[in-house]
Amino acid sequence: MKEFIKEFLKNFKGNKYFWAGLAMTGLVLILAVVGYFWTPYSTTQMSAAERFDAPSLRHLFGTDNFGRDIFSRVMKGVGTTVFISVLVVLCSGAAGIIIGALTGYFGGIVDEIVMRVTDAINGFPSILLGLVMITLLGSGSHNLIVSLAIVFTPSYVRIVRSEFIKLRDADYIKRARLMGVGHLRILFVHILPNIFSVFWASVMIGFNNAILAESGMSYLGIGVQPPDASLGKMLSDAQGYLITAPWYALAPGLAIVWIVLGFSLLSEGIRRLQE
Repeated sequence: MKEFIKEFLKNFKGNKYFWAGLAMTGLVLILAVVGYFWTPYSTTQMSAAERFDAPSLRHLFGTDNFGRDIFSRVMKGVGTTVFISVLVVLCSGAAGIIIGALTGYFGGIVDEIVMRVTDAINGFPSILLGLVMITLLGSGSHNLIVSLAIVFTPSYVRIVRSEFIKLRDADYIKRARLMGVGHLRILFVHILPNIFSVFWASVMIGFNNAILAESGMSYLGIGVQPPDASLGKMLSDAQGYLITAPWYALAPGLAIVWIVLGFSLLSEGIRRLQE
């Protein structure tokens, strides 16, 4: 056990990107979990007497135009953003693995059809396509998750498909076929574990894209709906008070930057470990 720990620390020693990203994302996850169970103040309780209070010991990030504590709403907003982004990545990643594995391994006419569909979807800007999907399904958190999952799935399909095409004719796969190993076992036991190093970096990038997409949709008013707290919606509400109450926009804006930067550093750190 001691030798394993020494080897582990040796591999990660000096990887500043990984440790910085881990610290930043760890803080985000702590805020998200704590904010789910407890916040210093209610995120929906309004107080006319405390409208636009500047940051202080009583209200660390100040209050908004309804007198609500911004720090409490940022805690809730971080949890909402992370939760939605995780679900989007899980759904789109799982769909991308299944579709990409089957099309990349078997090929044929189905592969051609799937690739043409993914090309058509990728031909549109993701935000524009997300807006179209939200318009068709309606606003709200559940529809936002479904819409973004559909938008992000094609990118995972292409990555997984290309890796399966590379490995489907590898020598160890040919030997497995000769031994009578079934296709499903070859797909998900012999090939899939060998593509995770490539797939993981795409997941981290996709997580950042999901965060920005969720914030953008909520900013436009078609994502998370009130009274639920959302970083994007807070930015939208704060844009009319940039001069009189700059802290209103600063807190959710910095939270979004912190989350994206943290996961970007963590992704870069993991990439460097694989070199």
